[in-house]
Formats: sequence, C-alpha cells, structure tokens
Amino acid sequence: MSSTSETGHAKNVANFATLHTFILGYGEAYNPSKESLKAAMIQGLVTSSQNSLELVNTAEAANKVASDIRRNAFDPLSALCSRLSGAIEASDALPQTVEGVKAVIRKIRGVRTSSKLTDEEKAALIAAGKEVNEISAAQTSFDNRIDNLDKLIKLLVAAGFNPNEAELKTEALNTLLARLKALNSDVVSSEANLKNARLQRNQLLYTDETGLVDVAAKAKSYIKSLFGASSVQYNQVSGLEFRAYN
Repeated sequence: MSSTSETGHAKNVANFATLHTFILGYGEAYNPSKESLKAAMIQGLVTSSQNSLELVNTAEAANKVASDIRRNAFDPLSALCSRLSGAIEASDALPQTVEGVKAVIRKIRGVRTSSKLTDEEKAALIAAGKEVNEISAAQTSFDNRIDNLDKLIKLLVAAGFNPNEAELKTEALNTLLARLKALNSDVVSSEANLKNARLQRNQLLYTDETGLVDVAAKAKSYIKSLFGASSVQYNQVSGLEFRAYN
C-alpha cells in the first residue's frame, strides 16, 4: 500500500477516537437503537482498531529488519561467485564443466548468457520466418538465486572441485546456502504476518456495515438527526473525515 493510504488508516482511527470522545460527552442523550452505534460498541471498535494499527506497525518493522538482513547476506554473493569462477577455471575441471559452472554463476549474478539481439538481427529472424524469443536470463529473485546456488554447489561437487581456500570449499558453500535459505524463509514468514495484520486491520476498518468507516458515517448521521444539522454537537463531528482505502 502507498504511504498515503497507510497514513489514512491511522487518520481514520484517530478521527474515530475523537468521535467517540464527543459521543461520551453527549451522555444519556446519545441513545441510538442500532447496536453497533452504541457508545460501548464504538469504544470496543476504537480499541480493536488501535490495536490493529499497532500490529501492522510491528509486522512492518519485523519485515523491514528481516528484508535488510537478507539483503546484506546476499550482497557478497556476486563477489564470491567471481572468485569461484576464477577458481574453477584454474582447476583441472573439463572445459565443458567450467563453462557450465560459469553459466550458473551468470544466472546468480543476473548476467545474460548471450548478448541481446539487435533490431537488425530481430528483423532478419522475422524475415526468415523464425520466432524471436528473447527470455531474460537475469534470474535475480532471491528464490532463483538460492536455487541456482544449490545447482552450482552440486555441479562443483560432481566435478570434484576442491580448492585450498576454505571459504570456496563446498562445505562452506553449503553452510552459506543453508543460511540464505533460512534468511529467505524469515522474510517470507514476516511478509505473511504483515499481510495477515493488514487484512485484520482492513476488516475492522472497512467491512460493510460493521467496519469503522461505515459505523462512523452512521453515528454522524444519528448525531445530526438527534441534535439537528445546525447544532453545536453535529458541528463537532461533521468535519471528521473517514475514507475507505482497501
């Protein structure tokens, strides 16, 4: 969601709390027949809505931290792959194996395995009746980078790759792979928690009839009918805005 809508959710809840304060000030005169408009019900909705905002904020913070940790863990991967590329090339591995390793490394780093076709080359293929099918080789999503790192390690093991540098050995690479998988899972979990927290918030604020926005509109209408459109009481609440953002 945009920052505007996120700010809007908080404004809706703040205005609803203000509305509740005015309602309490009306005392026994405020006595709607509709259950959801009664002062006690509005108080409960104020509390649950405020709690839902806090849950979203907590979930957002957890997701931000988890995402930052994951990003920092993945940042050195390209440099490590460069070292592995040089190490496999300097080993006794077959040329075909070396090229296979480099192809996987290019995917991890997001580098195309072949140069992009020029407009002239595309036109020549079309003129020859051939299909132009350029699929991006930049598989740079975290899931794809993890998958390609796993493929790289297995290829190195199959090739008998055994460098002297400890950080390039397959044992170290497997440790790194396990850590990246765990950090990626942390982000996936935190994203799910955030989505659930936002869903709960949106249900409290924007469900038809029972949501904060609809209840506020009906409460304002009741206050208008109770005290009159030109009354001080209605003037207190008429300017309170409630907007739907879901």
